[in-house]
This record gives sequence, C-alpha cells and structure tokens, in this order.
Amino acid sequence: MIKSQIRNKTLKIRKKLFDKDLKIDSDKFISFLKKNRLNLKNFGGYYPSNYEIDDLAILDLLEKKNFKVSLPIIKKDNQMNFYRWSRSDPLRVNKFGIPEPVSSKIFYPDILLVPLVAYDNNLNRLGYGGGYYDRFIEKLEKTKKIIKIGLAFSFQKISSIPIDQYDKRLDFIITEKEILR
Repeated sequence: MIKSQIRNKTLKIRKKLFDKDLKIDSDKFISFLKKNRLNLKNFGGYYPSNYEIDDLAILDLLEKKNFKVSLPIIKKDNQMNFYRWSRSDPLRVNKFGIPEPVSSKIFYPDILLVPLVAYDNNLNRLGYGGGYYDRFIEKLEKTKKIIKIGLAFSFQKISSIPIDQYDKRLDFIITEKEILR
C-alpha cells in the first residue's frame, strides 16, 4: 500500500475511534523522561487537531515543572519553526485551522513531540504528507541533537510504513498503551 492510501485509511479509522478520554498519562510521561535520562528542558509540542492524541496536559505539566515549551508556526514552502509558548499566551488560527503561538521568538527544542497519522514497530512515522516535521528535523539536526518522540493512539499502529530518504525515524513512540524504543 502506498503512503496516501495508508494515510487516508488511518485518518478515517482515527476519526471513527477517536475518544477524547484516551490519553497519555502525563505523570507516566515525566517518569519515562526520568527513566531514560532525558533531562533536557526545552520541549516542542503541538496543538492537537484533526483527532490527534492530545499533548496539552503533558505540555502543562512540563511547564509547571519549569520546562520551556514551544509550538510550531507553519511558514510558506512547507517550512515551520517552533516558538516559545505558555498556556497563558494567546494563539491565532492558521490557514489549516490549527492554533499557533503569536510569539515572534524562535525557539529550538531539544525534545520534539510529533503527532502521527500512523506508525510501525521500527519507529517510522507517517504524517499528513507535507513534510513539515521531516524538514524541521533535518534543519535542526544540522546544528544540534534532538530527541524525537512520536505521540499517537495505539490503534494507529500498522505493520509497516513505506519510507524514503526524506523520512525521519523517531527515537520513541508513545501511545496510551505502550512505549516503543
């Protein structure tokens, strides 16, 4: 099956099975960071949309524990950057209907939370097809090491994601049921 077919099928399944009560436990997420000695303090998250698993409770807890949090802003030419953000900061809705920070301060995270359309046991991800995260990761990895953590519902797992030279493998994938490494 090709990526677009997998994407369409998985997005339909995600919409059908979406349950706002299915969450990644924030305290378990913090324990995961400690257990894996991921004591970096700069996080990039996302504002959930289109039935993605919600990471806002995790971002809230990180902020309360004095981590610095950022969200992406989509730029032209399928580019994006991350900008500092706090829950008390205003957001504006972009052309895709996704809330983005109003901040103009670019912020490069050390740990990046990545929303997934689908994933496999080999830590491969399938996104929406625009290449935003792959381009951002490629750009950032030229200057620093970044930990990439995919977040998804367990029912988004498929047997195999077809990959190409542009696709960036994740370091971890966390669902409401498991952690892949």
